[in-house]
Amino acid sequence: MSVLLGCIADDFTGATDLANNLVRAGMRAVQTIGVPSAPLDADVDAVVVALKSRTIAPEDAIAQSLEALRWLQAQGARQIYFKYCSTFDSTPRGNIGPVTEALMDALGCDFTIATPAFPDNKRTVFKGYLFAGDVLLSESGMQNHPLTPMTDANLVRVMQAQTRRKVGLVDYGAVARGPAAIRERFEQLRAEGVGVAIVDAVSNDDLMRLGPALADMPLVTAGSGVAIGLPANFGIAPSSAASALPKAGGLRAVVSGSCSLATNRQVADFVAAGRPALAIDPLQIAAGIDVASQALEWAAPLLERGPVLIYSTADASAVKSVQGRLGVDEAGAMVERTIAAIARGLVERGVRQLVVAGGETSGACVQALGIAQLQIGAQIDPGVPWCHARSEAAGGAGLHIALKSGNFGTDDFFSKSFTSIE
Repeated sequence: MSVLLGCIADDFTGATDLANNLVRAGMRAVQTIGVPSAPLDADVDAVVVALKSRTIAPEDAIAQSLEALRWLQAQGARQIYFKYCSTFDSTPRGNIGPVTEALMDALGCDFTIATPAFPDNKRTVFKGYLFAGDVLLSESGMQNHPLTPMTDANLVRVMQAQTRRKVGLVDYGAVARGPAAIRERFEQLRAEGVGVAIVDAVSNDDLMRLGPALADMPLVTAGSGVAIGLPANFGIAPSSAASALPKAGGLRAVVSGSCSLATNRQVADFVAAGRPALAIDPLQIAAGIDVASQALEWAAPLLERGPVLIYSTADASAVKSVQGRLGVDEAGAMVERTIAAIARGLVERGVRQLVVAGGETSGACVQALGIAQLQIGAQIDPGVPWCHARSEAAGGAGLHIALKSGNFGTDDFFSKSFTSIE
């Protein structure tokens, strides 16, 4: 059976976030870890290919994305969706702009949209400016992101710096008038030579109005929010059957490598609740200490009593201090490798319900766990569902896993995750 919607996501949590919204809208969705080497072996409506391409060199991100596109086309995908973060994480070099252009060229597409709007997670776009909650993105804490600091909230400017194509805006006035007005604005922009249009959206109603206007667009680029308005274009309606997963069991744990403000609050909430938590020190890792083995030894006697948390989460000043000593790239990669080793060790010791916080961290953990494909279940919080997968680290047994973007989730996310799963 041909896939209706083929998606390419630039990180693993973002892929799960997108698949979650598609499932909530009734699409049967599966997430692959990287580009599969064989045809799809599942009867689903949508496939999300999860890449780890957000912060790699632009030329590598392009190559991986085009490989994913070719595989999706071979599965018969009718429409392609390039998914990036709702905070538009990127730099003037990319990778959102370069990947968008490469996909447009490959598809022979002269026009597409770009909008990270995700109102359920308080990401809105108005007059081309991206807001996180009530403040501009550039005042939200994202200006201190260790890899992709976002110091400008004007998405037209941000995108224009990354692409040769002219960037324009579909402002709120057109969006509010509905699909016909949105399509009319698309045609106006095309006539002006615009190739990429930032689209305003401040509510789910706006995204639902946008959806029908995208029905004939070969390529859609967006955060995960736009996904809620697309399944209806294929005659699909919401259904709880799309999110059914096998019954959960086994030990429970959380690993976190995100340093976002939201994750810092989630760690603090878990600790304040009196639950066992262990902070790992990047400087100890750099000194050659086997921090992963120490963490697993600490966790072993505690796992039978309930969920444990192992984290490298820290505030912005602490992160910059470590980066100053070790370098930005090496500090991040070193921590990712360690947390991934801890995640594998936890699963080898019987953890079958695992929450992972942080996009880059999730990518490293999923690869370390030997997971090739994720079945998407019901959401815990907007953008974060429970998933089910077969894991090499579990001896091929099933594992429930939640991959949380650093900025997502309520303060009590770590605790409530395990009460929301059956």
